[in-house]
Amino acid sequence: MLAVGLALIAGFVIGYVRFASGLEPREPVSVPRTDAIVVVTGGSQRIGDAIGLLGADRGSRLLISGVNEKTGREELAKLNPSSRELLACCVDLDYRARNTIGNAIETRRWVRQHGFRSLLLVTSNYHMPRTAAEFRHAMPGVRIVPHPVVTEQIDTSGWWNEWRTAKVLVPEYAKYLASKLRSALEDDPETSRLSVIVGGRKPVSPKPPDALGPAHEKRSRAEAGQRPG
Repeated sequence: MLAVGLALIAGFVIGYVRFASGLEPREPVSVPRTDAIVVVTGGSQRIGDAIGLLGADRGSRLLISGVNEKTGREELAKLNPSSRELLACCVDLDYRARNTIGNAIETRRWVRQHGFRSLLLVTSNYHMPRTAAEFRHAMPGVRIVPHPVVTEQIDTSGWWNEWRTAKVLVPEYAKYLASKLRSALEDDPETSRLSVIVGGRKPVSPKPPDALGPAHEKRSRAEAGQRPG
């Protein structure tokens, strides 16, 4: 048992070294054009980069997946004032995804709705391996082009000597392994039982899309104000 335990630890360490050292240290200079763009929330720079790619015509439409229910187009426009027209015409907001598996599920629905066949996937460089794996598992017929976002907050080049970086990368690598194992055991993330066990809840909110987001809250308050006291 000791030998097995040591072998598992050694395998984890070797795999982690490959994972961490393989992360992209810089953002791509040349970006191919795809049918559409999807960005997974988790940092303002991700969304800013994705909107910039949309403005550069790297895709015809953008999905921002996993948006906080209190955040609407107006809040996004304030953060990206030069992109107000793009946000109004060519950006869709997904409020239902609760985690990376949910991002893949909701993006698949969006892709099928529009008939897209290729996606430019935008997320942080350390989050990209797991996100790309989830998206490819959910959409095997769609070409996924990774576009990693590199931030100063997490210097992945210091994965071997910076504790702050290791605190992010080690759990992310463990999640990546769990994702690969779950994908090998289950065909469809939308009916996955393991995703609920791993994430502690369903990856997608059971509420319909029009029952989420600030627009729904405004309608609810307006309706409440119209009811007789």
